[in-house]
Amino acid sequence: MSTDWEDIKVPPKPSTAITAGQVANGPVIPPQQRLLTYSPAEWEVFVEEWAYYCLRKAYKHVQRFSGAGDMGVDVAGFVDDKRLQGVWDNYQCKHYYNHALKPADVWLEFGKVIWYSFKKEYTVPRRYYFVAPWGAGTKLSRLLTNAVRLREELIENWDKHVRTAVTKTQEVLLDATLRAYVDAFDFSIFDAKTALQLVDDHRSTPVHAARFGGGLPPRPAAGAPPAIVAAAESHYVTQLLGAYAEHTGKAVPDPSALSLPKLREHFHRQREAFYEAESLRVFARDTVPPGTFESLQGDIYDGVIDTHDALHRDGYEKVCAVTKAAREVQITANALISCTRPKDRDGICHQLVNDALLWWKD
Repeated sequence: MSTDWEDIKVPPKPSTAITAGQVANGPVIPPQQRLLTYSPAEWEVFVEEWAYYCLRKAYKHVQRFSGAGDMGVDVAGFVDDKRLQGVWDNYQCKHYYNHALKPADVWLEFGKVIWYSFKKEYTVPRRYYFVAPWGAGTKLSRLLTNAVRLREELIENWDKHVRTAVTKTQEVLLDATLRAYVDAFDFSIFDAKTALQLVDDHRSTPVHAARFGGGLPPRPAAGAPPAIVAAAESHYVTQLLGAYAEHTGKAVPDPSALSLPKLREHFHRQREAFYEAESLRVFARDTVPPGTFESLQGDIYDGVIDTHDALHRDGYEKVCAVTKAAREVQITANALISCTRPKDRDGICHQLVNDALLWWKD
């Protein structure tokens, strides 16, 4: 029987392989694109989060002002406890998904900061940033680098964009007194930031993966334990030595008194595990939201406590049973589970001993 090869249908090969994560969650959306889907309120929350985590060394307080009556202040970073009456920076949030900021988008915001600082509702901010997904457009960018021209154009646009819009209770006329204030106002405080700048900063925060996905960064290798037991190890090491003493029937005042090779090797492995867990603690501090590592410790505790409370022949047997149970605990929800190692679980048990939640010898 002859075969016409042109009639054979061969399934097309995909141009790129897809991962299980893409099947479950869809394709990865770049952070800048994801931010374009935010509502104005969600955008303000993100800017507050960025300021809190990325600028915490610059400010004593970061606060978001939302709702009516915010007087043109969206997210403020306060240098001192005087807040709006002290030294502060303003981050004015504008969310347009389809264009960069134009002067017409922000004339009112210039008017608000001038009017409310003129009325002494707050001091003039040290710096004032427009924060928008696409940043400032060409015309606005030019004005932000030319304080004289910015002042002139604001005055020209005052009646059209500012006079009736600052407050619902009165018109803000550019009379002689307010005009003198505008003439003396420092327009060099104004600048703009883009989502790209914010995202680049945000990558170093512990909440970046939680907000944008994409997985956690590679976890650095843990260092080897120091030759001498550190002060942070003293409690769990004391408990371990007591457990070894119960097992051998001989006092073990310090690690050098461990005569059995299996116990010396076990002790070394437990110290390695402790330092692995400590390295995971530091990794978690820098890459996931606060409380994530403590939640993992809680999961391990819940998984081993029944084994811990059961009867054991001696402390050493108890250590072996509890650490074995720790490795068998099923944990699926914690964000750190994808980067934990078996030794981390042993080490977390010793961290729990340090915290007096577990013990190897009564």
